Amino acid sequence: MDTAQRVLAYGGGWLDRAGELRTDPARLTALLTDATTVVLPLWRDRCLVDGDGPVRLTAERASLVRSAAGETVFLGLDGDVALFAADLSALSEQSAVEMAGAARAVDVRALVGRLDPNEAAVQAYARGLLHWHRQQRYCGTCGAPAVAGGGGHVRTCTGRECGRLLFPRIEPAIIVLVVSPDRPGVPERCLLARHAGAAADAYSTLAGFVEVGESLEDAVRREMAEEAGITVTDLAYQGSQAWPFPAGLMVGFRARVASEEVRVDGVELLEARWFSRAELRERVAAGRPLGRVDSIDHQLLSTWLAAGD
Repeated sequence: MDTAQRVLAYGGGWLDRAGELRTDPARLTALLTDATTVVLPLWRDRCLVDGDGPVRLTAERASLVRSAAGETVFLGLDGDVALFAADLSALSEQSAVEMAGAARAVDVRALVGRLDPNEAAVQAYARGLLHWHRQQRYCGTCGAPAVAGGGGHVRTCTGRECGRLLFPRIEPAIIVLVVSPDRPGVPERCLLARHAGAAADAYSTLAGFVEVGESLEDAVRREMAEEAGITVTDLAYQGSQAWPFPAGLMVGFRARVASEEVRVDGVELLEARWFSRAELRERVAAGRPLGRVDSIDHQLLSTWLAAGD
């Protein structure tokens, strides 16, 4: 199945983001005080969880958390129920946990295998938006403080001669499954690499950030040449994944090389080697994962593995 047709972790959430409500302060204020409104508390990019998963607060406890929050942002509507996220990062971890009636603070990536996919998508969305607020307290043009507006989806510079509008930024990156030359009768192989800082036997697909003035395809070609010394052709889009850790958008491709000769840069990539499908299946059988299970990396490899012998 084409990766683009499959829902990846942190995407495909059920939430109606209700953008028209972001410019209606009176309506947002009313929603904040509605007894049915749900508030998701987070602490320094972590979900606050109890025995059942991330806590969802309503009524009095939600009001208490909002009063202590550095920022409270509007996430959207779940049917007729409004969802907000509140950032308790200014508190100590213990204070935040107690205030939310939680048991501990946990990274959503450690929970994703146990969460409903829609819940994981919303928690990641909340995480990314609140992270941006903590990092965008001041205007990058004039240095004046910036204040939140638009339900938490914009900040405005308070500089008298500036007033710049600041919006959450997305950092696009490409991630590529590179396959060997198309030679009749020769089994196809894929190129995986060991990245700097990775364990000795940890291999994954190649990736990199898109630079200013580049198309996605240009970024694929440049990154593959810089990191692995290869020239790729036949680029095929495979799908994309929200990756708000803190602000990524992963764009997956498959590409083919003319030559299997590889020259790693020795900086970002320490080693790269070709794997047959049989070798990858042996690794899986031995308990070695195909990339992160919540990442498009895993999906690219799984899809390729299922496509042949």
